[in-house]
Amino acid sequence: MKDVVNVGIVGFGTVGSGTAKILLEQRHLLEQRASTAINLKWICDKDITTDRGFPVPENILTTDINTLLDDPELDIFVELIGGIEPAKTFILKAIEKGKHVVTANKALLATHGFEIFEAAAKKGVEIGIEASVGGGIPCIKALKEGLVANNVNTVLGIMNGTANYILTRMTQEGLPFQEVLKQAQELGYAEADPTYDVEGIDTAHKLAIMSTLAFGKKIELSDIYTEGISKIEPMDISFATELGYSIKLLAIGKKNSQETIDVRIHPTMIPQDHLLSQVNGAFNAVYFVGDSVGKVMLYGMGAGQMPTGSAIVADVVDIARDLVRGCIGRVPALSQPFDSIGPASIKPVESVLCKYYFRFSVKDKPGVLAKISGILGKEDISIHSVVQKGRAHRSSSVPIVMLTHEAREGQVKKALKEIDSQDFILDETMIIRIEDMKALEES
Repeated sequence: MKDVVNVGIVGFGTVGSGTAKILLEQRHLLEQRASTAINLKWICDKDITTDRGFPVPENILTTDINTLLDDPELDIFVELIGGIEPAKTFILKAIEKGKHVVTANKALLATHGFEIFEAAAKKGVEIGIEASVGGGIPCIKALKEGLVANNVNTVLGIMNGTANYILTRMTQEGLPFQEVLKQAQELGYAEADPTYDVEGIDTAHKLAIMSTLAFGKKIELSDIYTEGISKIEPMDISFATELGYSIKLLAIGKKNSQETIDVRIHPTMIPQDHLLSQVNGAFNAVYFVGDSVGKVMLYGMGAGQMPTGSAIVADVVDIARDLVRGCIGRVPALSQPFDSIGPASIKPVESVLCKYYFRFSVKDKPGVLAKISGILGKEDISIHSVVQKGRAHRSSSVPIVMLTHEAREGQVKKALKEIDSQDFILDETMIIRIEDMKALEES
């Protein structure tokens, strides 16, 4: 019986503070649930003097990472500094010294995760990654344990609270992207450099992790086709609403019958009556389809000090339970042994079939619609409907909106390249994919 499990945190920022607060203030509850004392022995950060808003014993604070790495009594190393380096080096050193690791570092896991998981497997230590996706939403645990009896063939998600907050405000208030982004930055929902959030990169990190877990294949970040929301305009949202859709930055992971895997992130029109369409503000949702369980959706705050701290501590407690019972490795970090996870066969985005929304900005003159239709027809792209409205006040351009029947991505891109080269086109064509949610949900 292990009387105490010692924990060290490196990184005492927002998430590190939330994690420490829970470990210190919920100590008795955690001991009861883990059947052992969980002792926060060290907190390491460059800044150990700033008040974090709750009492922290001074004797556990250090600026020297080696205090944690060289402590033979430290059982669990919690990395919360983010970024690639020095986080990667610290984690690999901790593993080499036989320490179990918990991390929320989605960017590191998505780019160097397999190296870390392999090192941990060889050393016989555990890696906790619950907080890397979905903040406080237990979506990793759901895949590793709750849905382990299923072939999960579909993972869908609204996985970035910043992007979802911006799209929600644009939808509800008709505001332009840049105005909402500025307000989101002022409120602390968006970073000073919001690129990772609004261009889909943060979501891609999360989808790489979730798809690897769901499909048992190595999904690399480079496998994921990624588009962001920065080009979405209020008129696109207005048209989508009029047509019965909501626009979401949707993460899609789908294992097809040919065992190829479709992984992509882009603005997507989804029917307003679908559950994911109702996920608004800074909330996240992850939606699974398993062959036995059917459809499952998990919803909650996808980031933040306490929700993410909650997920970190959940991993700490899981490892503590295993240490107490001498069963390290009982639940593999990626749901199955690392050496059984093989390479993935990725479906090229050019072969994806779906419906499309096009918004053309054109000169208001006869024959334009016929020319656009002719180019689309040449690429076997069939038009479902057309919406054409008059020119805006003092504007030389007219928007033409088209919805297509199902078409192939490669042919769509070829057609739009030709259309955008025409002299009657005044701006790059806006393209938004329209997903058949029933087809995506087929197990």
